[in-house]
Amino acid sequence: MPFPYIADIVTAVCLLALIAAIVANFQADKMARSFAERRSPVSTASMTAVGLLVYATIRFRWGGLPLDTSPMMLTFRASGLLLLILGTAFNIWGRFHLKGNWADHVRIYDDQTLVTNGPYRFVRHPLYASLIWMIYGAAIAYLSPLAALEGALIFYPMMIYRARLEETALAQKFGKTYASYRQKTGRFLPRLPGSPPV
Repeated sequence: MPFPYIADIVTAVCLLALIAAIVANFQADKMARSFAERRSPVSTASMTAVGLLVYATIRFRWGGLPLDTSPMMLTFRASGLLLLILGTAFNIWGRFHLKGNWADHVRIYDDQTLVTNGPYRFVRHPLYASLIWMIYGAAIAYLSPLAALEGALIFYPMMIYRARLEETALAQKFGKTYASYRQKTGRFLPRLPGSPPV
C-alpha cells in the first residue's frame, strides 16, 4: 500500500481515538462534585480550533513541501507517523491515569488527588505534551513546515499558558507535595538529571 494511504489511515485512526477519549472525558465530567474553577481561553474548544487549522494546512497542502517518496524521505515521514501514534497513545494513557481529575477548564476538585503515576511519572502534562507531539508528527509525516510553525507559534504557547495556570492551582492545593513533584518532573518532556526544573 502506498505511503500516502497508510499515512491517511494512521492519521484518521489517531484522530478518532483522540476524539473518543475526549468525549469520554466530557461524559465522566458530568458527575456532581465540588470544585474551584478558573475559566481559561485555552480549553478543548480553542485547542480544537488550532487542531482544525493544522489539519486544513496539511490537508490543503498550504506551505507544504513536495511529497518526496525517496527511501530516505519515506523513512523521515514514517518517523512523523510514529510520533503521531506515540502521541496518541501517550494522550490516552494520560487520560486513563487522570481519571475523574480531568476538566475542560482549570478546575481543582475538593476530593482531587495528585496524579504522579503512569505517564505523569515522566511529564507533568502528558495530555498537552502528547498533543504537541501529534502536531509535529503530522507536520513531519506530511512534510508541512507551515503546520510545524503553527504548532510552534500558536499551539505551544497555548499549552504553556494553560500548564502554568494548572500548576499554580495545583501548587495551592497540594503545596510542598506538588513543589517536590515539579522539581523532579519536566513539563512536556522528561527532565534530564542535572537540568534545571521547568
